[in-house]
Amino acid sequence: MTILDWTRDERLSLADLFESLDEHQWQAPSLCAGWSVLHVAAHLTTSTRTTWRTVLTGMVRARGDWNRMVDHLARDIAARHTRQELIAQLRETAGSPRRAPGAAEVDPLLDAIVHGQDVARPLGLARPMPLEPTIASLEHILTSRFYGARKRFAHMRLEATDCDWSAGDGPHQLRGPVGDLLMVATGRPTGLATLSGPARNNITL
Repeated sequence: MTILDWTRDERLSLADLFESLDEHQWQAPSLCAGWSVLHVAAHLTTSTRTTWRTVLTGMVRARGDWNRMVDHLARDIAARHTRQELIAQLRETAGSPRRAPGAAEVDPLLDAIVHGQDVARPLGLARPMPLEPTIASLEHILTSRFYGARKRFAHMRLEATDCDWSAGDGPHQLRGPVGDLLMVATGRPTGLATLSGPARNNITL
């Protein structure tokens, strides 16, 4: 399967997840600070719909702060669309190769996998993280300059405990399920619970 195939499958699975939620669950806090499940769903629709014009206008409004721009955009979309409209948008463009300006091919896949956990974990819902797409996302994030993982995992050797995967040649080991390594790589403390090794206490989130 290709990265786009994986991304399509994750988006369709997310649409199914959102469709299964009740009103209380839609309003529940996600793992993204300040965002409810609704805001996460709204944000996920932007991957194939954000243009350079959207980015430039949003950056002006956010006074040059990228994270503030992303937050404003998600809140605006959440306010303008119903839950069913957001789900429909996810389904309609699940297989679209379009991506936000500046995004790499793997970024939409990474976004879908991690944000799926941002929704499912606080709600106590089991959401498996598919192995190959998760590894591809983790390997991407370890070399990207945008997520902070290179600094977070400096001088560490990462070792998955649920598959044959490792990365890094540092003297300090960090071990755990590849999905939780990905969550920690993106700055989510929830992944720390299953990690072990001498490097665990040196991670700054």
